[in-house]
Parts: sequence; C-alpha cells; structure tokens
Amino acid sequence: MTPDLMEAGAERAARASGIHYVTGSTESGGREAGFGRIATPGEVDITHGRILYLEDVSVSFDGFKAINKLSLDIAPGELRCIIGPNGAGKTTMMDIITGKTRPDSGTVFFGSTIDLLRHREADIAQLGIGRKFQKPTVFEHLTVFENLELALKTNKGVRASMLFRLDSAQSDRLAEVLETIHLADSVSRLAGNLSHGQKQWLEIGMLLMQDPKLLLLDEPVAGMTDEETARTAELFLTLKGKHSLMVVEHDMSFIRTISEIVTVLCDGSVLAQGTLDEVQADERVIEVYLGR
Repeated sequence: MTPDLMEAGAERAARASGIHYVTGSTESGGREAGFGRIATPGEVDITHGRILYLEDVSVSFDGFKAINKLSLDIAPGELRCIIGPNGAGKTTMMDIITGKTRPDSGTVFFGSTIDLLRHREADIAQLGIGRKFQKPTVFEHLTVFENLELALKTNKGVRASMLFRLDSAQSDRLAEVLETIHLADSVSRLAGNLSHGQKQWLEIGMLLMQDPKLLLLDEPVAGMTDEETARTAELFLTLKGKHSLMVVEHDMSFIRTISEIVTVLCDGSVLAQGTLDEVQADERVIEVYLGR
C-alpha cells in the first residue's frame, strides 16, 4: 500500500471512530485523542500539590446554568470519583477541562502554571490530559498491537506515524502497557473482535501510550461483565499514583472498590465530598438521589 493510501485509510478510520488527528494548526470536528503532531509543554508544575484546579467555574446554555460556580481540585496521583444525578454537570465539567466547552467565567488550571482556558482542545490533548468517553473508540480493523503503536506519542504526522517503527524503549513501553491493560495475550487480535470491556481497556492503553498526567474517564464500566468490572478496578488502582484519575461513574459497588474521595455534583456545583460512606450518609445527597 502506498503512503498516500495508508494516510487516507488512517484518516478514514479516525473519522469513523470519532477521533481526529492533530496535524499542526489545523483542526477538524470530533473527539480529541491527541494522535499526531504534539505540543511540547514540558513538565507540569505540581509544587502546590494540585494537578487540576477549578475555581468558581460557570457556564450557561440558552439560559440554563449547566455549571454554577464549580470549585474543586485534584492532587497528583489521586483517583477521584465523581458522582451525581443525570444533568448534574459531570460531562460538561469534563468538556470544560478538555477545552471542548468554554466557560462563561472561572479559573481552570493544569498544575500551577498552565491555564487551560488559554488553550485549544487540540492543544490540551497534548499537554498531558487524556479523556476517555463512555463508548470505546478504537480502530476496529487494526490489531491490538497496531492500535497501541499508532497511539504512540511522537512528533510525526499521520503518514510518518503509519510508517513508524518502534525502537527498543518504545517496544518495552508497549509491552508494559499490554500487561497493564490485561491484553498481552490478545496482541494480534483485531480490535473489532474484542469484547466490550477489552475495547475499553485498549482505549485506555492508547491513552497510556501518550503518558498522560491526568486521565478523565467517563462511565468506564458501563456495559461490562462483573469480571471485566473487577479487572477494571484492578487496572485503575494500578494506575493511581503514576497518573491522576478523574472517574465519572454510576456503579456504586465499583466506586466503593476504587475510591478514597468522592465528589457529588448537583445542579452544576459540588454538593458534598468525602468518603463514599460519608457522602451516602449526607442528607443533601439522600434527598437528591431519593427525592425526600
């Protein structure tokens, strides 16, 4: 296959998966995954003990206040669970962090020095923030190995990425990620033949190949079997400490397994925060969930 056909095929696959390549200053619609040409922001400054900081963030859509003076912060290496009823603002909050939605007011910092509101969505994907949507977006016609290889963080464009060959260190990194996401025995399988849970793990692996400092994970265990859910909990606990994780989830059993601190959102702001037992005993949370 010629390089031009390979490039065209990669772009078609990206569009079909809802992911688009970053190729310099040009942007196209769809979800950001940060593959392709990257920015070089350097290390994230975490000297103040926060990897993510939001203060008094608000945004309205057609008069509806989706986020209302929202303030929260996440420590380096922390695994924070976010819960709340439908319409609480969880997805909109992630949209703001990743640059998909611009707030009307407020402050959003990545580390102590990176003002996320001054960056485009494509740039934020390269700063060290990886986002995983509920529906897995992998390249189903490629193998597990090829998906991870394509996701490698490089300074190359689409064509160069398709012709890219791993060096020894990169091969070791890919093997490490395969073990981490429980797919070492499926390296040659087409992604389209994986189970739903395995596709979720593969997409997380694709993000890990880019070595993100912060992972945003939206309902990661929705649709999984009990066994897949348990293995996903193991995966997240393995990632905690090496990466910071923000997990939006409705499965309380899963949250109990992985969480230390849980933040409850309601009407676009923080309603309660603490351990899962603490927030479940909070009368305000009980009223929101049970309507009494």
